Amino acid sequence: MSRFTQRLAQAVAPTTIVRAHCDIPCGIYDPAGAVLAAQTVAKMVDLIGAHEGSSVADRNTFARCVAVKEQHAELVKHEVQVIWSDYFKPEHLAANPDLHTKVWNVLKLAGKNKQNVDAEAAAQLQAAVKEFADIFWSTKK
Repeated sequence: MSRFTQRLAQAVAPTTIVRAHCDIPCGIYDPAGAVLAAQTVAKMVDLIGAHEGSSVADRNTFARCVAVKEQHAELVKHEVQVIWSDYFKPEHLAANPDLHTKVWNVLKLAGKNKQNVDAEAAAQLQAAVKEFADIFWSTKK
């Protein structure tokens, strides 16, 4: 292929791939992902607390439970932040004036659950996410 043909091909069909997130307000929001992720965090805390053994397989299971706990705590943060920033409007805040504080609490609890293995913190996270979900659903009525 000649140099001219190569340049022409690049001009007509560039090889740079561009990806972007779409911010079209589709209106499809559901806190179920956050609720399920919080339940998973609590289950992993239970499994980690009950974990015994020192075989390679036991250590592998332990490490996987810790990784899943941390991934799902991060997922709680992501799911709640998306709904909080993309869905809630001023009228929702007027009806729920403590929403920002509740969201802040969920995010802090998710972070605490990433850092620790604490059954009480996991239960608090579940309760806070449920409360967030209840507020969300109350806005749909």
